[in-house]
Amino acid sequence: MDRKILIEKILNIKKEKNAVILAHYYQVGEIQDIADYIGDSLQLSQKAAETQADIIVFAGVHFMAETAKILSPSKKVLLPDLQAGCSLAASAPEAEFSAFVKEHPDHKVITYINCTAAVKTWSDVIVTSSNAVKIVESFPKDQKLIFAPDKNLGAYINGLTGRNMLLWDGACEVHETIRTESILKLKIQYPEAKLIAHPECKQPVLILADFVGSTAAMLDFTVKDPCQKFIVATETGIIHQMQKLSPDKQFIVVPSDETCSCNDCPYMKLNTLEKLYLCMLHETPEIILSDDVIEKARKPIVRMLELSKNK
Repeated sequence: MDRKILIEKILNIKKEKNAVILAHYYQVGEIQDIADYIGDSLQLSQKAAETQADIIVFAGVHFMAETAKILSPSKKVLLPDLQAGCSLAASAPEAEFSAFVKEHPDHKVITYINCTAAVKTWSDVIVTSSNAVKIVESFPKDQKLIFAPDKNLGAYINGLTGRNMLLWDGACEVHETIRTESILKLKIQYPEAKLIAHPECKQPVLILADFVGSTAAMLDFTVKDPCQKFIVATETGIIHQMQKLSPDKQFIVVPSDETCSCNDCPYMKLNTLEKLYLCMLHETPEIILSDDVIEKARKPIVRMLELSKNK
């Protein structure tokens, strides 16, 4: 089908069904361009909860759509491709994680939002990469803490706060593949460029970075910083927005391997314009969560929002 016609059909269905389309920064550009909201996962779920939409179409991955359902339980939440999972979320299966938590009953559980709804139910508080430090520091220094599922983000926060949180051994495959060798080659090739990195990257990458922050924070940094060239250590999808907001600047993505392959998340890229159209047309695949899971998973998210507001 012609792209222009396909886009018209999607927009017509959206209007007819009172739907809202959310797109994560890592989605392909053509999906980002027709979305009502573009952003990080929690920000998108919060936006959707504020709307009067009956249907939330989340162009992202499974745990993100689950979060939208948790915050908007009365709304129908659709995911264009049900196979769009997340390597980081998958690294913390509920059975293993719950057993781990039970082995450490004196620890409070801090969980990065990039996890399944089931794992959220075992958490005392959820964090994002932008508020994690603040929330970790809200706990007394002598409080024992578990941080899951991302060991790289947890180690980064330990370094910033001086904590010794017990880290779950999980990671994002996209950020795990970013190698210091590739970065050093790019820094030699582009000596005037600034390196920006997501805190899910390994520690040697973060040490080299001129700026470390969430996806949204990196985007904001490239807009406000006067530098004209940036080496970007995260998923390639963010370049679409960076280029739109700063068309006069150059963005160089750190390749995932020595063949200079793009650093794409295979799960994020499962969503296509065609799948978006079909899921809106047939209202499936739909995210279904039990009332019990929604209630239990919502509590640590609400706790995070409360702590984020406190000075």
